[in-house]
Amino acid sequence: MSAPVWSVRADWTEPLRNAWTLAGCAALALVLAFRAPDPAAIPAFAFLGVLCVLLGVVDVARKRLPDPLTLPSVPIAGALLAVADPSRWFGMLVGAGVLFLVFAVQWFAVPNAIGFGDVKLAPVLGLYLGWLGRPAWITGLFGMFVLGGLFALALLLFRRAGRKDQIPYGPFMLAGTLLAVLAHA
Repeated sequence: MSAPVWSVRADWTEPLRNAWTLAGCAALALVLAFRAPDPAAIPAFAFLGVLCVLLGVVDVARKRLPDPLTLPSVPIAGALLAVADPSRWFGMLVGAGVLFLVFAVQWFAVPNAIGFGDVKLAPVLGLYLGWLGRPAWITGLFGMFVLGGLFALALLLFRRAGRKDQIPYGPFMLAGTLLAVLAHA
């Protein structure tokens, strides 16, 4: 008897089924909720905490950012942030759009450098960075590239990876965003 189709499609959910992932979600959601710049923004930042843990765990374990987590996160994060402060809608849209373009151009120029899941994650993170303002957006983008680059350099120096090896980039996008949130929220 063959395995059901849903188990093959949902293989990315397996790394999420443990107590450590749940504890990480709760801990990061709590930290970011306390860092929220306004009480109305607590749900948005708690959502970011949960999303960062879930996507980070899946990307490290499976080297993919699944659509069921990334795609609905754009409207969810957008709605939560818009409710928190409707006056920041323009910054959110610009932040999401420009970050999406940065990663889309990178994906088109060098398709093997990043995956398309990273391109789909960019607008979600751009919403938060744009909501926080230009300094946070710049910090986040800079943090993404610097953290990812330093990790790749360390792997090369210690011969844990070669130039052709693929490294999941989502965790560094998430870490750069978290760095910006912690520095600017």
